[in-house]
This record gives sequence, C-alpha cells and structure tokens, in this order.
Amino acid sequence: MVLVIKMHIMDSKKIILKSIEEIKLMYESAQLVSKTLGLLAKKIKPGINSLDLDKLAEEFIRDNGGIPGFLGMYDFPNTLCVSPNFEVVHGIPNKKPLENGDIVSIDCGVLKNGFYGDHAYTFKVGDVSSEIQKLLDIALASLYIGIKEFKKGKRVGDISNAIQFYNETNGYGVVRELVGHGLGRSLHESPEVPNFGKKGNGKKFEDGMVLAIEPMINMGTEKVNFLNDGWTVETADKLPSVHFEHDVAMINGKPILLSTFDFIYESLGIKSDEENEFKWNENNY
Repeated sequence: MVLVIKMHIMDSKKIILKSIEEIKLMYESAQLVSKTLGLLAKKIKPGINSLDLDKLAEEFIRDNGGIPGFLGMYDFPNTLCVSPNFEVVHGIPNKKPLENGDIVSIDCGVLKNGFYGDHAYTFKVGDVSSEIQKLLDIALASLYIGIKEFKKGKRVGDISNAIQFYNETNGYGVVRELVGHGLGRSLHESPEVPNFGKKGNGKKFEDGMVLAIEPMINMGTEKVNFLNDGWTVETADKLPSVHFEHDVAMINGKPILLSTFDFIYESLGIKSDEENEFKWNENNY
C-alpha cells in the first residue's frame, strides 16, 4: 500500500534495522504476497471483476497462514487495492468487469510472523496497445534501475533520481504525492522513498534496512486527483497509470529481493531473468 506523503510525515522517525532472522521472516511474508499475485495472474481475463479477485486473494492468504495486510488498515475495506487504467493506486474492488485492452494494478499486503509484505504488479487484460505496452516496459525497468541504487554508500535520493530520470527521459509523468516506504512490523516505516528527487539526498542506506520501492508512472501528466471515496487516486488527465513494487532488503551492502514476480511469470508463461542480480538465497545468509 502506497504511502501518501501529505498524510504521513515519517522521515523524522528512526529507521528500524532488521536482523537476518527478521529478514528471513519478512521473506516469508513477501513470498506469500508474491504467490497471491501469481494466483490472481491466472484469473485476470476479460469479464472478471475485481471483487471476485479480492475474495480469491483473501481466501488464499488466510489458507496459507497469513492475514490480509490492507483489510482494515486505515479503514480500507478490502484485501486488495485494484486500480484499472487511469486509476493510479488504492482502487476499491467492485463488480465492474474488466475489459480486453484494460490494464489493472493490483497492490497486495500480508501480515505473517509479525511482519508485513507489500507488493504490486500491473497486469494486462487481454491484448493492450503498443503505447500501453511501452509504458509497462519502461516503468518495470525503472523499478530495477531504482533497486540497483539501494546499496552501501548510497542514499534514498539516489533511488529517487534514478527512477525519475529514466521515466521522464521516456516522456512519462512521475507521481509526486505518493511514495514508497520502509517496511517491517509496521506497513509504513521510515524512510519515505519518493520516485523523484536529487542524487545524494535523504537517508543513508545501512545493512538491515528493508524498503518497499514502488514506481507509480503515468502516461501523461504527473498530476493526480484524490476521489471522494477517500482512497482512489486517478491521473488528472485520465491517461493510463502503472504501478510496480518490490520489497528489498540490504544485506552485506547490496539489495536482495524478498518479493518476486516469478509466480506471476510462471502463471503467464513468461520467461525473465530480470531478478537474477537480486535473488534471495537463504543458504547465503
């Protein structure tokens, strides 16, 4: 679940570093979110509605020893945030069927072993246009460009600037009001992780930090509108928006993924090596 910076000021709070044993527990939480998204990937087709996806996700999470992390959080009414097309984040599941050519961003959280996992992916519904495919490709690539900056000697602004530069160079809008965040026993911990900023600014990275890095990228303007339901965020120009998120720990000075898109790719028959550089190997820690 994305942090709304105008609602939560967190950078003044102390960063909570995690031990290796705690990170291993967080890996289990993140992996359950990843498996949930993998399950949903099989179901996302024209005609499915987001409320049905929400019910599937809640049942799967509970059956696997987790608690839906978003349900009731800040009074959010559902397990999933489901945001189609020009909705940026925090869409509330409903009975409207998805249509061929749509995209839908699904953000899911799990509480397990006392720690949160928080993970998002933007799915295609059937066939999409080449313009939307490019937006998806660039935003996903920018996630890993940002993750590469999460290493010893760097700061939050290095992630922020890398994501911003790559997306804006390709002509896309980078949302300002919504940011990534630290993660742990609380869903939202310090530091805030914007997708825009200056190199060398912000908190310095240390081993034991865990971040939810999550580019929210718009085809058009970076400006957004907050709807009267208190949750849904839309692009101001009603052009499509995409959202990708990984949970990442710093171990031995480098970024290690706790979440994975592998379950999604397995469901969709996609082969990818994008995560290889950051793979978790429990035997190494």
